Order: sequence, then C-alpha cells, then structure tokens
Amino acid sequence: MKKIEESIDLSGVPCPMNAARALLKLAQMQDNSFLEIILDDGEPIVNVPGALEDEGYRIMVKERRGKQWMLQIQK
Repeated sequence: MKKIEESIDLSGVPCPMNAARALLKLAQMQDNSFLEIILDDGEPIVNVPGALEDEGYRIMVKERRGKQWMLQIQK
C-alpha cells in the first residue's frame, strides 16, 4: 500500500458531482502522489473509476468496504 497524501470521502455525493470533485482534488495534487477516495456502491463505483482513468489517472487499489468502496488513485 502506498503513502496516501490526501483523502476525500464522497459517500452520499451523486454522479456526476462525485467524479468532478475527485478530478478537482487530483488536479490540485503533485504528480506521482496518491489520493484515497471513498465511494458508495452502485452508480458511483461503476462511473467514477472510468472517469478518472479517462483523464489519465491510475487506480492502484479498488477495495469493497461494506456498502462502500475505497479507491487509491495515483496522479
């Protein structure tokens, strides 16, 4: 597991605002840094990872945590 520089809890945030918030946070971070994101199950975990990958970010970890998911993203 990598050192996480930032984290953002997007549980309860609907699509597409959750992806927009994650992308905004990543844009503010240094290259090669890591962001941990908490997402709800369902539509968010289906849509957000693809949106991040489309922008060139790497999903290093995708782990279910009950009814939520944790992603670790490398910028």
